[in-house]
Amino acid sequence: MKTVEQYEQIRRAYHIERKSIRQIARAFHVSRRTVDKALLHAQPQPYTLITPRTAPVLGPYKDQIVTLLAENLTLRPKQRYTSHKIYEQIRTAGYQGAEATVRTFVARQRRDQQRPKLFLPLAFDPGMDGQVDWGEAEVIIAGVRQTVQVFVLRLGYSRKIFIRAYPTQKQESFFEAHVHAFHHLKGVPHRLSYDNLTTAVKKVLTGHTRQEQTAFTVFRSHYLFDSFFCTVGEGHEKGGVEHGVGFARRNFMVPLIQADSFDDLNAQLLQRCLADDQRTVDRQPTTIGVAWQHEQPFLRPLPPRDFPCCVERIATLTPYSQVVFETNRYSVPVDQAVRQLTLRAYPFVIEILHQERIIATHPRWYAREQDVFDPRHYLPLLEQRPGAFEHAIPMRRWRADWPAIYHQVLAQVRERWPDGAGVRMFVRILRLLDDYPAALLEQAMTQALAFGCVDVDGVRLCLQQLQHPDVPRVPLDLQQHPHLGSIGTQPIDLSCYHTLIGGS
Repeated sequence: MKTVEQYEQIRRAYHIERKSIRQIARAFHVSRRTVDKALLHAQPQPYTLITPRTAPVLGPYKDQIVTLLAENLTLRPKQRYTSHKIYEQIRTAGYQGAEATVRTFVARQRRDQQRPKLFLPLAFDPGMDGQVDWGEAEVIIAGVRQTVQVFVLRLGYSRKIFIRAYPTQKQESFFEAHVHAFHHLKGVPHRLSYDNLTTAVKKVLTGHTRQEQTAFTVFRSHYLFDSFFCTVGEGHEKGGVEHGVGFARRNFMVPLIQADSFDDLNAQLLQRCLADDQRTVDRQPTTIGVAWQHEQPFLRPLPPRDFPCCVERIATLTPYSQVVFETNRYSVPVDQAVRQLTLRAYPFVIEILHQERIIATHPRWYAREQDVFDPRHYLPLLEQRPGAFEHAIPMRRWRADWPAIYHQVLAQVRERWPDGAGVRMFVRILRLLDDYPAALLEQAMTQALAFGCVDVDGVRLCLQQLQHPDVPRVPLDLQQHPHLGSIGTQPIDLSCYHTLIGGS
C-alpha cells in the first residue's frame, strides 16, 4: 500500500516539475493507474468492494436469514433468533457451510440495521438532582482478595461524588450509604434517580411509575427527597452515575486497595472522594469542589436525627444462649437472657435488645452457619459450673488468643485452689472485664501476681490503685503564717491526763 509521502512526491512531480504520467510511473516504479489515483486524491483511499463477493454456499440462504432477522423485531427480546438458531434453521433447509460464516453475515446485517443511539446534553440546577447506583470492585481486606459492592452517589450540578463499600447490597446497606453520603454532602438533593433496584422498588408499573418498598418510602419521608426510576433497560437516563461507577473503579480502586477492614477501606475511599474535588470536569469552568460550594446551600437540610439503617427482627433464645439471624448464631449474656429478644441488624453490627436496652453487640457475619461468641457472656454460667471450663467452645476459642498473663494467673489459682475452686476464682477475675478495660485488667493481674495476691480481691485492689494512684504529699508553705509552724512539734504536756487519773 502506498504512503502519504509517496503520494506527495507523485503530485509534486506532476504539478510542480511538470513531468508526464509515463515519466512519473517510470521514476517511482509504479503503475500509471497509481499515478492517476495520486493525482485525484492527496492520500491513499481505503479499499472499497465494487461488486459483492460471491457466496456460492451461503448465497442461496441470505434472503432467509434477512427474513428471520426482520422477524426478530416483532418478538420479545429474550425470545429472539440467535445466530446459532439461524444456523440450525438454514441447515435444515440444506445449508452445508460453516456456522462461523453464518455468524459473520448475521453480525454484519445487525450492524447495518442498527441506528446509532443519540442523546441530549443535559444541565442540572444546583441542589436539585443526584444519581445513585451500585457497582462491584475487587479489593484486598486483611490480606484476602474479595469482591465488594460499591455504592456511588453523584450530584448532577457539581459532579461531586461519594463512594462507600459494603459486603452486600442489602437494604440496610443501601440506607446507611445514603446517610453517610448526605453527611458528606452536608445536605440532601431534592431528587435522586435510581435503577429499578429491589431494595427500593417493589413492583414496576407503567412508564416511570413504581410501587416502592414500604421501608424506602419511610426513608424518603424522613429525608424529604423525591425519587425517579429509569425506564427498564434505559440506564442512560442516569448516565452520569453510570459513568461515575466506572470512573471510580478505574481511578479510585486501581491498583487494588489494601485495607485492614471495611472501616479502613471506606476511610481510604472517602479521602479519594475529597481529593477528587480538585478535578475539573471537561468543559466546566471550575473545579468540582468550587461548584459544590455553590451547590451546597441549595440542598435540603439534614434532619435532626439520622434514620435507623437496620433490619429489626423478633429473636427467640436457643438453649445455648444464642439468637439466630440469617443462619448465624450470636451469643447473649446468660445473666440477662430471656426467651423473647429483639435483634437489629446493621450493615456491620448486630445488636440484641431486651425492652429497648442493648444487652449484646457483635460484628455482623455474612458467611453462613457461623457461631459468633462473646466468651464473657458465659462467665456467670462457668462460675456455677467450673467443670465445663475445659470443654466450653467460647472459652476454647478465647484461650487461643489469650495474653500470656491469663495463662500464668490460671495456673497460679489452680495450684492454690484445686478441685474447681481455682477455676471459679479465675472466672470471677475475668468477670471484672464487665467494669474495667482489658488492657487495665492485664496490668492489674501482672501486678497482683508480683505481689502474691492472685485472687479477685487482690486484682480489684490493684485495679483501683492503677486507676487512682497515690498522690505525693506537698509540704505546706507557712511563710505567711509563722505562728503555725510549731504545731505538731511542741512537747507533749501530760499533766491533764494525770489530773484525770487522780480524780481532781
